[in-house]
Amino acid sequence: MRPVNHNVFKVKKGLKFFGVLALASVLFYSCDQKTASTAETASTGEGVAAGDMKVAFVYTDSVINKYDYFKKMSEEITSKGKRFDSDLQSRAKGFEQEVATFQQTGGNMTPNQARAKQDELVQKEQNLMTYRNNLMQELSADEAKLMNDVYEKVQTYMKDYAKENNIDIILSYTRGGAMWYATDAIDVTASVVEGLNKEYVANPAGAAPAAADTTAKK
Repeated sequence: MRPVNHNVFKVKKGLKFFGVLALASVLFYSCDQKTASTAETASTGEGVAAGDMKVAFVYTDSVINKYDYFKKMSEEITSKGKRFDSDLQSRAKGFEQEVATFQQTGGNMTPNQARAKQDELVQKEQNLMTYRNNLMQELSADEAKLMNDVYEKVQTYMKDYAKENNIDIILSYTRGGAMWYATDAIDVTASVVEGLNKEYVANPAGAAPAAADTTAKK
């Protein structure tokens, strides 16, 4: 009987993954009401003098991180990641136990039986790695969709905010960005966050639902 190589199966490390959001964004919005109407500008021949422009700015990270919709959806994705992690670890543990059992009892198998069990375990390990990758891809897609949704919602709100407050340009302040300094007098971050959250509270159903949890389907 061919001896069983107990070193054939080494459960790969790294099966644990982290459902940690790596959520970052750069938000830039420029609104010029006078030039937005091409027909009006063409007929009057008038633009907006630099000295007449009303400018404001927001701390981009604060707008996003304090936006209740973003916080709620981020929490849902994080919880989903934890469920994925728990499910994956349970499957990995079961696989490890099966490998350990084979290493202990494989010597009692015929060569054909041992070879068949080895092939089975190899396939199970490959399936487990594929499952892990699929979960990670799903979480990554959820994060990307959330950031896109947040960007669109904030941008839409900014347009209305600028019109209501007669602001020509709203700049984004981010560390290392193009804007090095702006007086606090034109900082509208708190006002924008308040307005976004009021809008969200008034219409929470308008928020995109979280992606379905697929762990039960695997």
